[in-house]
Amino acid sequence: MRAFREAVEAGDLEAVEALLAEDVVFTSPVVFKPYPGKAITAAILRAVVQVFEDFRYVREIGGPDGSDHALVFSARVGDRELTGCDFLHVNEDGLIDDFMVMVRPLSGAQALAEAMGARFEQIAKEASGAAGPSDRA
Repeated sequence: MRAFREAVEAGDLEAVEALLAEDVVFTSPVVFKPYPGKAITAAILRAVVQVFEDFRYVREIGGPDGSDHALVFSARVGDRELTGCDFLHVNEDGLIDDFMVMVRPLSGAQALAEAMGARFEQIAKEASGAAGPSDRA
């Protein structure tokens, strides 16, 4: 999914959010229960860009006209290097309706879980609309 990849690489979170379907389901690499909805998915992605350092996509799997895509990435969380993959499914409107992330190794996943866990109260506030625009830096 070229548009998503380009938006992420450009740091254009508004464009990323515009590519999410209202009923998107986000599946975290470190939490069992999926997160349904555009608001929570967008809030999680805004936090992830603050947590990941040296993020870059290294491979894209899937044809441009297909509905399933895999974007392999590398990043760092603190002193932990990790490799991951964004598995995306797009609906008939071309919007992402399923977004699953997997990461390795375990130490990288643990660092990610700790860093995201520390931000989750703010993520939940943003998703529920409790945070104002100035809180979304």
